[in-house]
Amino acid sequence: MLISIPFPSWLSPEIIPGLPIRWYGLMYIVAFGVAFLLYRKQVLERHFPISDDDLTGLFLWGIFALVVGARIFATLVYEPSDVYRRQPWLIFWPFREGTFTGLQGMSYHGGVIGGITAILVYSKLKRFDYRETGDMFAASIPLGYTFGRLGNFINGELWGRVCTGPLGMVFPQADRLSTAEPWVQEAAAKAGIVIPDQAAWVNLPRYPSQLYEALFEGVILWLIIWLLRNRKPFKGFLIGIYGIGYGLFRFVIEYFREPDAYLGYRIQLVASTLPPAAAHDLLNFSTGQVFSFVMVVLGILWLIIASQLPNHKPVWVYLNSSRNTASSAAERKAAQKSRRKLRKKLR
Repeated sequence: MLISIPFPSWLSPEIIPGLPIRWYGLMYIVAFGVAFLLYRKQVLERHFPISDDDLTGLFLWGIFALVVGARIFATLVYEPSDVYRRQPWLIFWPFREGTFTGLQGMSYHGGVIGGITAILVYSKLKRFDYRETGDMFAASIPLGYTFGRLGNFINGELWGRVCTGPLGMVFPQADRLSTAEPWVQEAAAKAGIVIPDQAAWVNLPRYPSQLYEALFEGVILWLIIWLLRNRKPFKGFLIGIYGIGYGLFRFVIEYFREPDAYLGYRIQLVASTLPPAAAHDLLNFSTGQVFSFVMVVLGILWLIIASQLPNHKPVWVYLNSSRNTASSAAERKAAQKSRRKLRKKLR
């Protein structure tokens, strides 16, 4: 009896068959839109001194830097050939052999580097507190990230390792595995899959790791940070929590996600002859786990540093939109009263 779940046959990467408009691209647009609305909500509830034009500029530059960082990082780290080193203009060229393919290959960790760079530069130019702007980004990004992983799922890509339990899903585009391998035969039997006679290859169920990431690195991480956004002990606190939270969730989920076969494991402490599609020892670490571990370490270090920086106490609600100034004693008194009321609501 088959105990796995077939990939939904009604899901297609293309929104309209025959046209180069894909769900994955739409999910990116939705992700940016959700993050923008959550960020703007925080700006309004805190009376943060940023104009609509500056807010739009911050996001546009952030998105641009994110895409650039994600694309460059992907080609440098995850591309085994040297095609992009020999022809660097292809990094941002969305056509292959005359066919529109979009930008295939984006690295989350590269996007983080690009986004952080944009926040620091823009905050410096506009004289915003980068810790405050960064905290609001940390409370906005995870929920948007959820839609990016849903786009991966719709594409039927970034599937997980072989799963023989009820959580397994058969992805049509997953790599076929050789039936000559004993572990493949054993996994097929556990999953209730009958291998036809003379069949050289079989498609086994995989963990839907894209959905795991959407849930834990997206929804759950967002809920944690969102509930802490008005209870942070110092400026920059949410930035550190985001780095630690994402790193921990991603590190664990990488045990269920199949690493790129041509990259394998960056750190392999236990020798194994099994391919990446099979379950491996906990002491073998993929590229994603290495970068996620670095995120956790940097997140912890940042919390220590941010808690000691000058002027580190958080501003719960800014007095007004003119950078905390009031033109008269009456206005200051009214602003302080309004601030106390808003702070009670936020609690």
